[in-house]
Amino acid sequence: MLSVAQAARRVCTTVSTIRSWIVNGRAIALERPRNSYRLPGWQFESAMWEAIPQLAAALDTNQGWALLGFLESPCGALNGRTPRQAIEQGDLRRVLQAGLAESY
Repeated sequence: MLSVAQAARRVCTTVSTIRSWIVNGRAIALERPRNSYRLPGWQFESAMWEAIPQLAAALDTNQGWALLGFLESPCGALNGRTPRQAIEQGDLRRVLQAGLAESY
């Protein structure tokens, strides 16, 4: 888990850009006391970064805990893989289908 400043350094951007991504649901962030955040570092990998907005739309949420919970929970529709594992293995389409089923 990264702080906002660490995330900004990792992707060579500014803290304000990371905060904007958090507010707009572009980045998964878990809120902590005193308005601070922790961000999963793996979301900045190419496959995940491209998948997050699509997944947020499929689940109809940009809440960090909801997205993280979905991504890290084994799913029968994905043969027991977590959605994160499936996305990393190139199976975004099935993850989105599972997300749509989950949101109903």
